[in-house]
Amino acid sequence: MADGRSVEQSWALDREIVLCRVFDAPRELVFKAWTEKEHFARWFGPRGFTTTIHAADMRVGGMLRFDMRAPDGKCYDNRIVFLEMKRPELLVFDHGSDKDDDPNRFRVTITFDEQSDKKTVMTMRQLHPTAERRAIGIGFGAVELGYQTLDKLAEHLRSQT
Repeated sequence: MADGRSVEQSWALDREIVLCRVFDAPRELVFKAWTEKEHFARWFGPRGFTTTIHAADMRVGGMLRFDMRAPDGKCYDNRIVFLEMKRPELLVFDHGSDKDDDPNRFRVTITFDEQSDKKTVMTMRQLHPTAERRAIGIGFGAVELGYQTLDKLAEHLRSQT
C-alpha cells in the first residue's frame, strides 16, 4: 500500500472493537450488501442516518466515498479503501474520513461464515491506530451505533429475500 501499511497487520486487543451478528440471509447476499453500492446506500449507518454515495469503485484497490447525514443534519464524510475481497467470505478495508492520510482511519476485517443456506454469521473486527482512538470511538458510541447499523442491514436483507 502507498502508506506503507500492508493488509497483513498485527492485531492488538487494546485497539480492537469486535461486532458479531447472525443474519437470516444467504452469505452471498450479505456479502453483496457490503460490496454493491445499490445495496450499501440503503442500509449503511446508524438508525435515523441516511447515506449518500459520491463515488463507488468497490473492488480491491478501489474506493467508496460517501456521506452519512445524522437526524440533526450533521454530515459525516467517509472514505473506504478496499484492500482485500474474497467473495463471499472476506472483506478487508480501511475506513476513515474522506481525506487523504486520515490519521484516525482504522482497518476493518469482516468475515462471512455460512451456517446454512439461509443463515450467515458476520464478524467485523475494527483495528484502530491507537488504544486512545479506540477509547474515543467507544466513548462516541461505536459499539451501540455499529449494532444499530447491523440492525438496518438485517432489515435490508429481509426486504431482499
